[in-house]
Amino acid sequence: MMNARATKRRRRKPPQAYSHVSSEEERYLMQAIRNSKLDTSRNRGELVVDPAPTFYPTVEEFQGNPIDFIEKIRPIAQQYGICKIVPPKGWNPPFCVDMDSQKKFQTKHQLLHRLQEGISFGDGEDYNARDYQNLASRQAKAYKDEHYPDHDFCVKHASSLNDENGDPSAETSKKLMTPDNLERDYWNIVETHARQHSVEYGNDVDTDRFGSGFPLSERGRAVNGTKVPEKTKLPEPKFGTEEYYKETWWNLNNIPSAPDSVLRHVKVGINGINVPWMYYGCMFSTFCWHNEDNYMYSVNYHHKGAPKQWYGVPGSKKDSDGLEKVFKSYLSIKMRDDPDLLHHITTMFSPRLLQNNGVSVYKVLQYAGEFVVTFPRAFHGGFSLGPNVGEAVNFATHDWIAYGSDANERYRTFARPAVFSHDRLTFTMANHLDDQKSYRTCKLLLQELERVVDEELRLREELCRQGVRDVSDMVTLPQNRLDRLDEESADYDDKRLCHGCKHVCFFSAVACECSQSKVSCLRHSHYMCRCPEDRRYLLIWSNEKEMKSTLQKVRDYCQKLKTDEDKAAEEAEKKSDKKMPEVTPGSREDTDLHKKDWICLEPVVGDPSYRRPPSSQNTDRGNEGQVRRQKLSMGPPRMPNNTTGRAGAVTPVATSDEGSEGEGAAPSK
Repeated sequence: MMNARATKRRRRKPPQAYSHVSSEEERYLMQAIRNSKLDTSRNRGELVVDPAPTFYPTVEEFQGNPIDFIEKIRPIAQQYGICKIVPPKGWNPPFCVDMDSQKKFQTKHQLLHRLQEGISFGDGEDYNARDYQNLASRQAKAYKDEHYPDHDFCVKHASSLNDENGDPSAETSKKLMTPDNLERDYWNIVETHARQHSVEYGNDVDTDRFGSGFPLSERGRAVNGTKVPEKTKLPEPKFGTEEYYKETWWNLNNIPSAPDSVLRHVKVGINGINVPWMYYGCMFSTFCWHNEDNYMYSVNYHHKGAPKQWYGVPGSKKDSDGLEKVFKSYLSIKMRDDPDLLHHITTMFSPRLLQNNGVSVYKVLQYAGEFVVTFPRAFHGGFSLGPNVGEAVNFATHDWIAYGSDANERYRTFARPAVFSHDRLTFTMANHLDDQKSYRTCKLLLQELERVVDEELRLREELCRQGVRDVSDMVTLPQNRLDRLDEESADYDDKRLCHGCKHVCFFSAVACECSQSKVSCLRHSHYMCRCPEDRRYLLIWSNEKEMKSTLQKVRDYCQKLKTDEDKAAEEAEKKSDKKMPEVTPGSREDTDLHKKDWICLEPVVGDPSYRRPPSSQNTDRGNEGQVRRQKLSMGPPRMPNNTTGRAGAVTPVATSDEGSEGEGAAPSK
């Protein structure tokens, strides 16, 4: 008996040996455990997010400059980070996208159940506009049939199912495919990974190639439009006319160049900045949390189709830093490997998680024909509720300058090239002082100039004390061009990016005899090479006299604008305690306006009433602004062809594609 038992024991399989996991797997496991602790307070019920404000401008206000209207609502709207603008009755622009075009755009493949992991999106299939919309419509209808099979029945028999106020009962509401129910479904997928769900999103579609949803200006108001001289002298067209939709500053092709928009000085077309991008969405296609490049404003127009659910976080230091803190806590391992992860726009956290960490979040539902505006540094994100087509572009008012400065500093921290030189734009603004209408915004410009000039001159002095040579008396560089930021200027700026932080060395740069291509900003010359200081030298484009002269000019103009009312306003600003309105402006009206609206699941089609020009919408442009640049597409730092001067100095000169003055010419940049 004992032998049989012993034999049985001996025949038992040994326990499985411990399988060693890699250090990376262990790190991600620990991250997952920490994240589960962060998200323990998730309420399985309804997601409660307060509404962002909605504004209703008049016909007169829509006849004018949108920058003026946005400045009017800014004191309230900016506290939410995001707002909606509903055009007045009679607004009905033509939908100019050629939905029958066979041109194909790329899509991104999004895994909804992994949106909280910060993973990059894969490439989806390529589609033309019609095929994408047909696919999006079929998928939305299939989702409705699977998850809301009684929706059509409840809508058809609403009169007998609704209560005495005409509202559906709680039981009926659960069977309807409403925005609230789809919002709950979306976050259940994203937060709980309850099921796998993927979509293809046609984001960042080039309007220069595929066309804008708006007609193009013929008065030179759009970078990618045309300029017909006889039309520029005509009076402003009346609201609602065919000519109005081409020329109104509310047209997204025109708003970056509107009066009082700082981007009107940027004459080179930058896709996604001053040239709009189109967005082809489907149910649950997601635009993840992000803020705009250089912390600019953005304006987004919903052309056609199902609504979009937007979320916004105010651009205040408390809330913006709070959102970034959540990112760093939730994705600490990934951000350790890639500190710039937040700018990849691939991560979507629930507003609930942000709220649990003290971050203010607001939401707004955008329907076709409505604008959404986001404010400087404000994070925003959201998703579509079905097939739709939208368009977006940036602009910047004069009060943006301080935010632009903060963004510039942040980019230098991550060695991330900016889409344009902040210093160049600041000094261009200083050379267009007639644009400054108020003491408040002129003072913001003055403060930024004082900061930049003080640092520039101080660092020059320090570097010279350390042994870096000032060769400005031996080397003559082209003077910085300050009337506009055009293609030539932008190309030149690309060639003087700091080797360390990718900042455009606009005023001066440090170079070394060991390299004919590397330059450095004054902060980071020690990262450029290991050579002794006496082998390095300063290249100066803006001398001290020029910089101080510009500064004094702005200082004098600022004092000229200052009035007793401005002094009183300054004092009031110091004492003011900005409080949020008790009732969000326009939110009740917006709810009532769309109370009976159902989500459209049909594919977006072209506008049969729009008469397409004989030639392509995007050819034969008469103005100088050709769309040649892409958002975040700057290459590695490089310098023009060089000649060696005295003391081993590197002298940048114009290459053949930088000007027409001839070989070796040094035109003004």
